[in-house]
Amino acid sequence: MAATQYYGTGRRKSSSARVFLRTGSGNITVNNQPIDQYFARETARMVIRQPLNSISLTDKVDCDV
Repeated sequence: MAATQYYGTGRRKSSSARVFLRTGSGNITVNNQPIDQYFARETARMVIRQPLNSISLTDKVDCDV
């Protein structure tokens, strides 16, 4: 994967989420907190990681939400 940064936006009603993907070691942060600290349930963490698992990029991309 190139050293570039990818950006995406998701919206629902009045809420919006911005996601930044960049080359890294698989760190996922949500509101400047690690995913394990932000989401208490393992099922929520599994749903977040699912798209990266399906394309085998779990350990190759850092994700900031």
